[in-house]
Amino acid sequence: MSFPTRYAVLLDGAFLLRKLRERTLPRCFPDSTDVEAVATVIAAHQCVAGLTRLRVYFYHAYPATGVLRNPISGVETDLACTDIRRQHQNLLKKLELLPDFALRLGNTSTNQWKLGDQALRSLLRSPRLIEAQDLVPNIEQKGVDLRIGLDIARLALSRSVQSIVAVTADSDFVPAFKFARREGLRVFLCHFDHPVKRELRAHTDDVIQVSMPAANSDDASAPPRAA
Repeated sequence: MSFPTRYAVLLDGAFLLRKLRERTLPRCFPDSTDVEAVATVIAAHQCVAGLTRLRVYFYHAYPATGVLRNPISGVETDLACTDIRRQHQNLLKKLELLPDFALRLGNTSTNQWKLGDQALRSLLRSPRLIEAQDLVPNIEQKGVDLRIGLDIARLALSRSVQSIVAVTADSDFVPAFKFARREGLRVFLCHFDHPVKRELRAHTDDVIQVSMPAANSDDASAPPRAA
């Protein structure tokens, strides 16, 4: 009995959502259809065209909770009631119901406040006193990278797939890529032209060059699914 040649797509959620917002959705938060469109675009690439997709894994973290007091204005922010938490929750709820999608969720750690990216650029251009609106909650994901690395190792050892496509720009995954290739998997990287370290590219079999799909694209055909 022969089995289909399969591949899996591993989406670094924080990275992908940032790229979607930078390129196609600068004024709104990505929807599950935008994430699914990325997997569809990848499925059409020659590196995996004709293969059967086992599953798409989406790695992210639960939205942060807790109450923070701005050290300049003294105004409190309840993270559980913010738009960003609601947007992330809605996205995750939709993604977990998509066919052949699996969520791998870590946790978040809140470390008070930090300068926002826009405020930092503004201060570099024109130094001034820091204002309350320059600060944003300093939230870090915990356990997400570990889950990606473990899944890469599991897929390699179980021979569940013959190829993986990792959508990321994080060079921390180099050891996992090296392990997968030593175990016989083909490893493809998709970083949407985001700057990456040479080491990350060196330990992949190829870089998949695809364009970021249009926002909320409804006309793309679905890729083949696993039996």
